[in-house]
Amino acid sequence: MPSRYAYLTTGALMLGLAGCGDTATLPVEAGYGPAPALPEPDKSLIPTVNIAEATGWPADRSPQAAPGLQVQAFAGDLDHPRWLYVLPNGDVLVAESNAPAKPEGGQGLRGWIMKKVMARAGSGGKSANRITLLRDSDGDGTLEDRSVFLEGLNSPFGMALIGDQLYVANTDALVRFPYKQGATRIDSAGEKVVDLPAGPINHHWTKNVIASPDGSRLYVTSGSNSNVGENGMEAEENRAAILEIDPHDKTMRLFASGLRNPNGLAWQPDSGELWTTVNERDEIGSDLVPDYMTSVQDGGFYGWPYSYYGQHVDERVKPQRPDLVAKAIVPDYALGAHTASLGLAFYDGSLLPERYRHGAFIGQHGSWNRKPRSGYKVVFVPFKDGEPNGTAEDVLTGFLNEDEQAMGRPVGVAVDKAGALLVADDVGNVIWRVTPSGR
Repeated sequence: MPSRYAYLTTGALMLGLAGCGDTATLPVEAGYGPAPALPEPDKSLIPTVNIAEATGWPADRSPQAAPGLQVQAFAGDLDHPRWLYVLPNGDVLVAESNAPAKPEGGQGLRGWIMKKVMARAGSGGKSANRITLLRDSDGDGTLEDRSVFLEGLNSPFGMALIGDQLYVANTDALVRFPYKQGATRIDSAGEKVVDLPAGPINHHWTKNVIASPDGSRLYVTSGSNSNVGENGMEAEENRAAILEIDPHDKTMRLFASGLRNPNGLAWQPDSGELWTTVNERDEIGSDLVPDYMTSVQDGGFYGWPYSYYGQHVDERVKPQRPDLVAKAIVPDYALGAHTASLGLAFYDGSLLPERYRHGAFIGQHGSWNRKPRSGYKVVFVPFKDGEPNGTAEDVLTGFLNEDEQAMGRPVGVAVDKAGALLVADDVGNVIWRVTPSGR
């Protein structure tokens, strides 16, 4: 057991590592698009740790919207709002959530250090474990009602409504609750549908969920239990994956794998395909590996941990699996190295300019393993005929202040009933609402 002195000195060293490790040799934009730059891995013994200290928003500051758009606070004073879901009547559900206790994943010197790192970045506090309802009946951007909708959950994240059943993806189980349109609170006990991969390590703890268009199936994200399999592949069962669940029979199967940490899930309006955003691996340099979004094939394998972007082998992983590397699918569109691309929403509204229609909004939570920092913004990728078609554009920026501190960090994105873009900010504890200028 390390001494208290060892914890303190090593922790101070870890927090001071911003001056160590590598510096990017390419602009972050080189890691975007269908064919991102993939330089040789940086094999430095000291990984880059470049954390933006979380400060929250001063009273006179807010993000900056792209030309033609404006942003205002829709709701504030939340407790680590992570994910958003818009109900058919326009009510907005907000999952206020943080990481659960990790009996094994948080032990030892590395675990202690990572807790300090996460706290500095605005994470790691006690989870509120609730869902809050926000009601704006006339769509003018001003709340008429706000209530605690569900509480007593276990690090909730994704939400999906099928008929009169609301499904919530806790960190360890998919549960459902009876829902009546217009309800402002649910007090009924939830029913477990299936267990989801969880402790005792539970490295990537968030679980998102989306329903198929006909409501017959649910799809749940399950992030890896490690960076590149260092905890053993036996700890990765049904992880780094998207799982398909039959809610009627309460059964689950592996739908797609090799996705290190998938988060966003959305159906592309033109193609009808399922898309996801994925956080790729760390600690092989500021220029590697780009996060991405991709269409998801049933039975598809996307490389993790053995390779990235198709057949680019990660030599840290032993033993290798050349049989899996050979069939690894190349992702559709890169989103920049270490941007922590989480939120995903295809725009199907009519309020924003027509050029946004059926394109993808992505919430980028921001890097810790890159110098200079990347992400910390919301971007838009245009689509045509169901495929990405053009360069990613900044939609919402200014989350870092002049001292490179994080006033906010975007996570989930959603389109409200009026057609405005909503953005969950888990450091600012705000839901931002983006509309056309002058409205």
